[in-house]
Amino acid sequence: MKKIAIPFLINAVIALNSMAADWQPVSLSSKVTNVQPMTGLVLWPSEAEDHYSAYGKSHAMEYSYVAPCKVVKGCNADSTIQYDWSYMDNLLDDIKSRNHQAVIRFFYEYPGEAMVDKNVGTTGVPAYIKARSDYKESSKTVAGDGFTYYADWRCTELQRFTKVFFTDFAQRYEKDPRIAFVEVGFGHWSEYHIYDENGVDIGKDGNFPKKDYQKEFFLHLSKVMGSIPWAISIDAADDDYSPFASDKDLRKLEFGLFDDSFMHKDHEIGSKEGYNEECWNTMGKDRWKTGVCGGEISYYSSSDQKNFTREEGMYGLTWKGQSEKYHITFMIANDNPSKNSYKNADRFKECSMMTGYHFVVTKCITDGTQTKITVENAGVAPLYRDAYFAIGSIRSEQTLRGLLPGESTEVTIDAALERDNKGRAISKPTIACDYILDTQTIEYDCDYNVTTTGLQDVEQQNTDDGQRYDITGKKVSEDYRGLVVVKGKKILYKDKLK
Repeated sequence: MKKIAIPFLINAVIALNSMAADWQPVSLSSKVTNVQPMTGLVLWPSEAEDHYSAYGKSHAMEYSYVAPCKVVKGCNADSTIQYDWSYMDNLLDDIKSRNHQAVIRFFYEYPGEAMVDKNVGTTGVPAYIKARSDYKESSKTVAGDGFTYYADWRCTELQRFTKVFFTDFAQRYEKDPRIAFVEVGFGHWSEYHIYDENGVDIGKDGNFPKKDYQKEFFLHLSKVMGSIPWAISIDAADDDYSPFASDKDLRKLEFGLFDDSFMHKDHEIGSKEGYNEECWNTMGKDRWKTGVCGGEISYYSSSDQKNFTREEGMYGLTWKGQSEKYHITFMIANDNPSKNSYKNADRFKECSMMTGYHFVVTKCITDGTQTKITVENAGVAPLYRDAYFAIGSIRSEQTLRGLLPGESTEVTIDAALERDNKGRAISKPTIACDYILDTQTIEYDCDYNVTTTGLQDVEQQNTDDGQRYDITGKKVSEDYRGLVVVKGKKILYKDKLK
């Protein structure tokens, strides 16, 4: 067996560049240096503002609850809802002012807090519904959580309004780049929590919607939310008061999941409890492929939010390992900046960049009229909204949405990528997305250099077997189209061999 070094003939490459319809490689250099839009660790707006100078570039999103009553002013005689969206828009503009997008959670019950009207435990149900004679809220002092009122789900107008509200919200905000994700649900904090052990009788006095209405609501939500990625709590796996565990039709919907106590001591199966992981499994181990997965770092221990960013992790688990296992795109870590003195903003940014998608361009060729780019997702989750490679204003037809970790795809742009006389791109392709802020950029890694001298070290084994190599020295299949090396010679294949 003889070894022949693959020659790299720069002159031949440049000469071929002038031939019409010849696919020629283009050198590209690019680096992911920032937390990518719609990924990473998340702070509440107040914390994000307080820590902006140090942490502003260490995260890309902020989280906020929103009570529907804040934007609803009444109901017309024809049953259309009267809105004033200024509360929502002011919130989104504030978050945008820090170059961040919002994760929004709508809620009706928030135990022990006065965030609706300065009275503790007030629900987020609109005033016009509370004024109805067929609506009556119950209340309870919940152990460990505080006093709360409960929405009255016996009221048919509350049921109707809740569906209409999300229809109207989606119509207004579906294409709004200020919003990254929306979380929905029922019970305390919309987390599917009403604890029996706290003395709350679930379902009594209409304090929780019945299973048939929940199914009706989520089927409706899947139709009206459009392209907005939405998620529900993993606690919806509880078969006692949720229909998901026993309803395959509901589990087929493309929704995501959020876990409000991620990485707590007994999170995993095999620990003392394992409840959280069991819920993830019940709701669908592959749900992350179509629905965004996120949540909130645990508050079970006062040190959880503080310690999870350490390289050694906590409870024998690391953030890197858990974000990979659960394909995490975002995670609320609001207390980490104020409580953690360990590497602070730099480590916070590093942990943010361990989530979500991460695009890597492995090949770029052009024939003078079109450009083909091969891109791989080296992240832990797909992108959940449409984005496209673009040259100038011309975008590829193929979206990057849904490209799974470890997978690659080829996209075609109907535009030439200009090169200099050394085969380098004069201007780089960009990734265009209508769902990010105009101050944000989706980046990609690329070190594709057609003039590298390192190729002279690539050796072809067994030159008699006809194995093909691309110009970077990687083995390619017979289906590969472009410039290849076979038995030490360069050959340009423009069409798939038959």
